[in-house]
Amino acid sequence: MFVVTNQEMRAMDSYAIDTVGIPAMVLMENAGRAVAEEVAAFGEGKLRRWAILVGKGNNGGDGVVAARHLIEAGYSPTVIYIEDPVGWKGESATQSAIAASFKVPSLIYHNGIIDWRDYDGIVDALLGTGIRGIPREPYAQMIRGANDSGLPIIAVDIPSGLNADTGEVSEPCIIAERTVALALTKRGLEQYPGAEYAGDVVVRPIGILQEWAEMLGVNTYMTDAVMFLKRFGFQPDERKRRQDSNKGTYGHVLVAAGSRHMSGAGLLCAKSALQSGSGLVTWALPEKLLEPMIGTVPEIMLMGLNDSGTGNWSGISAQSLIAVSENKRSMVIGPGMGRWEGDRLWLHDVWCHSSCTLVLDADALNMLADSDFDQWPRRSAPVILTPHPGEMARLCGLSVHEVQRDRIELARGFAKKDGVIVVLKGARTVTAEPNGAVTINTTGNPKMATGGAGDVLAGLIASLIAQGFPAEQAAVYGVYLHGEAGDRAAAARAFSRSITAGDIIDEL
Repeated sequence: MFVVTNQEMRAMDSYAIDTVGIPAMVLMENAGRAVAEEVAAFGEGKLRRWAILVGKGNNGGDGVVAARHLIEAGYSPTVIYIEDPVGWKGESATQSAIAASFKVPSLIYHNGIIDWRDYDGIVDALLGTGIRGIPREPYAQMIRGANDSGLPIIAVDIPSGLNADTGEVSEPCIIAERTVALALTKRGLEQYPGAEYAGDVVVRPIGILQEWAEMLGVNTYMTDAVMFLKRFGFQPDERKRRQDSNKGTYGHVLVAAGSRHMSGAGLLCAKSALQSGSGLVTWALPEKLLEPMIGTVPEIMLMGLNDSGTGNWSGISAQSLIAVSENKRSMVIGPGMGRWEGDRLWLHDVWCHSSCTLVLDADALNMLADSDFDQWPRRSAPVILTPHPGEMARLCGLSVHEVQRDRIELARGFAKKDGVIVVLKGARTVTAEPNGAVTINTTGNPKMATGGAGDVLAGLIASLIAQGFPAEQAAVYGVYLHGEAGDRAAAARAFSRSITAGDIIDEL
């Protein structure tokens, strides 16, 4: 459920030790035992000889404990110290001395001492979560050697060289097949590129309760059954309907989207809103497009707006859209809408004078990016922005690389500053709320990287709002359901390289 930074994890460690009274040695013992159990289970227990790469910090101490427990279980580990443990301090020094008494085989690293052919696998306990920047020598040399060995690597808490807070990777960085996250998962393990280097992440308890995270102010979450139940009061697979309901029970979505050259975006968005459960969906579109769209999806109501014969939104007044939005619970603006002279003022009018919840996507986001958005008034009704990294870069005046460097904090800062909900799309989409909470999504797959998938998401979120979900819940739940539908579509097309936006709609 919770995802923590290095600082947050340290605060939880301190609380466990200083307030609860759990000795640090007990936490390290629990951590090392958990790692040993994962190592023993890896490869169905057939890999017996393990090189335990040990740094001088607490991460290294966890590795030393793991080696001792592996010996007890009948395995053949060798501890390879990055430097002589004589002179170490704290719990790691104590564990090193205990390992010596147990006669755990060990080496002190220097260039050429490791023959990787002597081992079946590697445990990375070199650098912990607090490391920043590029690993120095001899750590860098050992990391390169481990990666080049061709052996499977299991990382303790986090792969060495990976930023625990952002997911940025240094050169070099351990490429793990599995990471044993201790107590809670770390942000860097759940955001790319870090998630790729971490491999399969397994969270193991060590005596620190999840409840302490909330008490200590952690407000970054992962979408799982526990999170939905504890934060929102329902399970993600609960989609029941009342027996005495009718179409009015499930709300009315307005989709303002599509233009002469991009009518499909509006159609996908409206169809998604309908398929995901809205009682009524109206698609507002330029009048010239009305006739070609009639009957395309007969269940969608079409509302042609006077476009002065252009087939585009440039001829449609903001007042006409505002009038249509009356009595609607939510409105999507932007997919396939295009840009025109004066569009920023047009959107500002809709922003100020419409009363329903807004979901702004695609071209509407680009209008915001070109405006003095920071000066716009706060709306009484919620606003959800659904940018991809390029759109987020324009909104923030940054490069895409800068956006991707720390997606969680960037989205959080924007949401808090402007009082909006931000759905920053991409692998592991993050949803940031004005109160500072951020949720990392766990569903979805690379086959969803296809045109129109974002239009489907915008319609889905608006549909959930119309059905009565609070905007924050609708955003988080919508992203989750969108990815889940994409996973089902991908599984049904196992041999295709991609799925289509229509495939995702079919699985909603």
